Amino acid sequence: MEYIYETHLHTIEGSACSDTPGKEYIEHMKRIGYSGMIVTDHFYNGNTAVPRHLPWNEWVELYCKGYEHALEAAKGTDFQVFFGIEACFQGDEYLLYGIDKEWLLRTPEILDMTRQELHAAVNAVGGIMLQAHPYRERGYLSAIHLAPYDVDGSEGFNAENPDYQNALCYQYGLEHGFLMSAGSDIHHLNQKHYGGMSFPYKLDSIQDFVKGFMAGEGTPVFVRNIDEEGFSFKSVAEEKPLVEISQRETLPVIVH
Repeated sequence: MEYIYETHLHTIEGSACSDTPGKEYIEHMKRIGYSGMIVTDHFYNGNTAVPRHLPWNEWVELYCKGYEHALEAAKGTDFQVFFGIEACFQGDEYLLYGIDKEWLLRTPEILDMTRQELHAAVNAVGGIMLQAHPYRERGYLSAIHLAPYDVDGSEGFNAENPDYQNALCYQYGLEHGFLMSAGSDIHHLNQKHYGGMSFPYKLDSIQDFVKGFMAGEGTPVFVRNIDEEGFSFKSVAEEKPLVEISQRETLPVIVH
């Protein structure tokens, strides 16, 4: 049996660019075919919805509300909700899995960490750090920043990227021998295209996700359009436009 998990999701409680409360995702994601989801709201140095002037403990409490509201809404169902983070540096963003609110509360120094320091700190508590959409190009970005030596893998498919950017991400992952993830990067319920990680077994915790991902037991999958009748998840690796480069990046690439 296939169990599919959303790995990249934003709520209105934590991300300024989302219009969807955490609790509203549960039935929506279940209808699409997901077994669970990881809430990865934009962190302090990214497009957070939480005022940065607040004391650290208050900031963390509010930041985690999207996840907590989703978790509460999923109670009594077989749908799993896990916690994650999307941290930002110079426009380059990283998905952190395996840490929790308690770790954040006792680690305010996270705000001043370099990529290398953050990676080490997350690894020290059994977590992992993946670069999100490494070759993303947007009007608000002036360069592509890559950190191939400070991650445990990378996002090889992001449903909010055009095909050529996903192909660049996928080939980047292959070039460095990375384990790769796929995710929807969902902010709004009207999104038509989705991604996720398929596992041959059910995950019961974020630690299960970390363990399974690092063991290479997850498969990056995607859906082109959930409005199409009979849609189904397919392997990213088997979709040529997502893995074969058709266009190079236009922004300068900076490797850290």
